[in-house]
Amino acid sequence: MFTRLAEQHRQFVRELVMNLKALAVVLERRGYLASCYTCGSQMNSASFMVSLGDNHLIRFLVSDYGITWTEMRDDRELMKLEGAEAIAQLQELANLVKYQIAPSDYRPTAVSQA
Repeated sequence: MFTRLAEQHRQFVRELVMNLKALAVVLERRGYLASCYTCGSQMNSASFMVSLGDNHLIRFLVSDYGITWTEMRDDRELMKLEGAEAIAQLQELANLVKYQIAPSDYRPTAVSQA
């Protein structure tokens, strides 16, 4: 059972990394400064970053150890989420692309606890 769960988790991380890479490409084509870096060819981790303008930065990290979303403005952390909450916030960012919302109009849906 645990071997199967471990493999499912690895598959999930690989799929998430592939989607992050695609999202970075689409965001760049829409005029955002975005990047997605992976280590090696196994796609078991990624660092995704996008600038939404006016010193507003999103960093999304994924690996076998966990998933984190960090949102910063003017070098101050606004919000940090992990796991399912981080992925839900990533969907909000993907909606920017889907609904063609301008970077300056983006407002995070979660409230900062910092």
